[in-house]
Amino acid sequence: MKRGDQIALAGDGQVTIGDVVLKQSARKIRTLYDGQVLAGFAGAVADALTLFAKFETQLVSWDGNLRRSAVELTKEWRSDRFLRRLEAQLIVADAESILLLSGEGDVIEPDDGIVAIGAGAPYATAAAKALVRHTGLSARDVVLRAMEITAEICIFTNEYLTIETVGAVESDDVDSVDELTLEPSVTTQGRDITGKEEGA
Repeated sequence: MKRGDQIALAGDGQVTIGDVVLKQSARKIRTLYDGQVLAGFAGAVADALTLFAKFETQLVSWDGNLRRSAVELTKEWRSDRFLRRLEAQLIVADAESILLLSGEGDVIEPDDGIVAIGAGAPYATAAAKALVRHTGLSARDVVLRAMEITAEICIFTNEYLTIETVGAVESDDVDSVDELTLEPSVTTQGRDITGKEEGA
């Protein structure tokens, strides 16, 4: 989501095949172009990694221009015989904008700066919209709280979160994390956001 001058992207760590959880601490968020661009995926992991590589190539070709890179990737994704079989969706963002990309040719910028993909997308979107309307939390803290709520509801979402941000670092003057009586937020890499140790 985008709020003020900050854009934040969060992803959980759960990987499933059917009803079986195979991995709990996958990293679905990447920083690209020397940390200036964020990208996250939902769908088949191998397909998403292929698309990340293609998107990063486009970023280099277009000198970090997010919109042009997104359009060019989507054109290639839709028209290439191999790429159009890939089953994934991407969210990409820089300090100015956030876009949803799909193999159907979609390049969509949300009106309110909030977008989600994957099985938990409706829950995460609803939670984020409510938090934006009723709190003064930063973009980073909104996506954290929205994902925690989603993990409580969606069986395909867990609490092993990765959060990345671009843009200004904001402090919460009102409705702070402490005022909401929630644990302090921490960007995680391979551990539970609540600080519990990861199991084997």
